[in-house]
Amino acid sequence: MKFERETRAGVYMVTGYGEGYVLINGERHSSSLIVAPERVIAWEAGSFDALREEHFAALAALGPEIVLLGTGPRLRFPHPRLTSPLAGARIGLEVMDLKAACRTYNILVSEDRRVTAALLFE
Repeated sequence: MKFERETRAGVYMVTGYGEGYVLINGERHSSSLIVAPERVIAWEAGSFDALREEHFAALAALGPEIVLLGTGPRLRFPHPRLTSPLAGARIGLEVMDLKAACRTYNILVSEDRRVTAALLFE
């Protein structure tokens, strides 16, 4: 799916997605990544089964108010002990499939929220 909404200058937005990829400001990505309004980072987590507590600690260190975890083509919930760094930092976590995470990210960014999307590809 391609979004028609224009991107704001200096802000990273999801401009499209499809089977196995997302477009961030028109640039195609097909491996796990972290997207925040001010940066795009390759995410070493790689896949859902590879998630570790330190991956969530790294997300907490970015300082968002909420993290959207896009778990790939289907919804999967990580064990709470893995996500404890976010809870300890009082950062909200919403878990959804990758496409829903992309749509929600754009909405929250357009509301000027401090959101980070952690997107996993399988």
